[in-house]
Amino acid sequence: MSRNKKIGFQALTAIFIIIIGIAGFKTLKAGKQEIEKQKPVITLPLVRTITVVTGPMDIVITGQGTVVPDREIQLVPQVDGRIVQVSENLVNGGRFAKGDLLLAIDPADYDIARTLAEARVREAESLFKIAQEESAAAINEWHRHNPDAPPPPLVAKTPQTDAARAKLAAERASLKAARLNLERTRLIAPFNGRVASKEIDPGQYVTPGQTLATLHGTDGAEIAIPLEDADLFWIDIPGFTTDSATGSAAEVRAVVAGEKITWQGRIVRTEGRIDLATRMHQVVVRVDAPYASLPPLAAGQFATVRIFGKTISRATVIPRAALHDGNIVWRVDPEEHRLWFQKVNIARRDYAGVILQDSLAHGDRIVTSPLKTVTHGMKVRFIAPSEAGAAQMNGENPS
Repeated sequence: MSRNKKIGFQALTAIFIIIIGIAGFKTLKAGKQEIEKQKPVITLPLVRTITVVTGPMDIVITGQGTVVPDREIQLVPQVDGRIVQVSENLVNGGRFAKGDLLLAIDPADYDIARTLAEARVREAESLFKIAQEESAAAINEWHRHNPDAPPPPLVAKTPQTDAARAKLAAERASLKAARLNLERTRLIAPFNGRVASKEIDPGQYVTPGQTLATLHGTDGAEIAIPLEDADLFWIDIPGFTTDSATGSAAEVRAVVAGEKITWQGRIVRTEGRIDLATRMHQVVVRVDAPYASLPPLAAGQFATVRIFGKTISRATVIPRAALHDGNIVWRVDPEEHRLWFQKVNIARRDYAGVILQDSLAHGDRIVTSPLKTVTHGMKVRFIAPSEAGAAQMNGENPS
């Protein structure tokens, strides 16, 4: 085959293949079904919601502290001597009443000193009377000879009378001191209380200022509760947040002898300064008659205190997860299925959650689950917490 014929054959073959391809393409295109256009389905985000309850709420602030007695003193003598009597109640943990004799120091020396002081007073009284009579006689004698002139002090024996008067006053003071020293040999309980510790026994010689025992008062107990500055707004503290002498009521709870016992108390004051380490206020709660019932609220007991503060007329408690930056909650409109941003007024935060004041209406639904992307007014699907389990069983995954 010549070269020209060969080229012509190849050209015809190529044209044939192209014609067959075009015919096949048209055949396939004619048999292809038209694809129907469909609008894409947009899945709305699914969120968990809660229905809020709004109404009056009493603010209760909780704290913990250690019970201390309202009074604590060291029992010390003002005179020295040998101990001759110790009360059977003057033992560690012993109880006593105001006016009870706790111990006695040997009074013999002080009784003698009082007797001698009484004798000196009688002698001084006698000398003073003699000085007065001698002065009166000297003045009468002067007036007989000098009726129109007053007698000079030396003639009237005024210095002698003044000296006798001063001596009488000094002896009476000595007698008073002797009687006081004799009285001080008997150490009397100054209040109702208990003995925290005792360091004395009969026969021991004691000196003034020596510690014999430590006494705790039982008429009242106090618990200092550390509170943040924001908490003080809600409670009445006499002399600090209110001019009233009556502070907020409180409830003191403790486990004593295996029992949970409650005592009623009241705020009485704050301590003198803020804690420099924690910047917290020490609010003092007092319980009257902590030993009136058994078991008692004893000193050293660890207790939990609930303080009953002010009342919020329109309060709402929400979970912390429902609050977002800027004090915003996501409120859901159940009719339009839209999510709205709503700014709220936070009253305080506590263990129960976030307490809002005058912010939400009773029955509002708010979102408690997180969303990666959220806009004001976006459409959502929502479920209540009780419905979440059913949604997961149906293959839905709440955000």
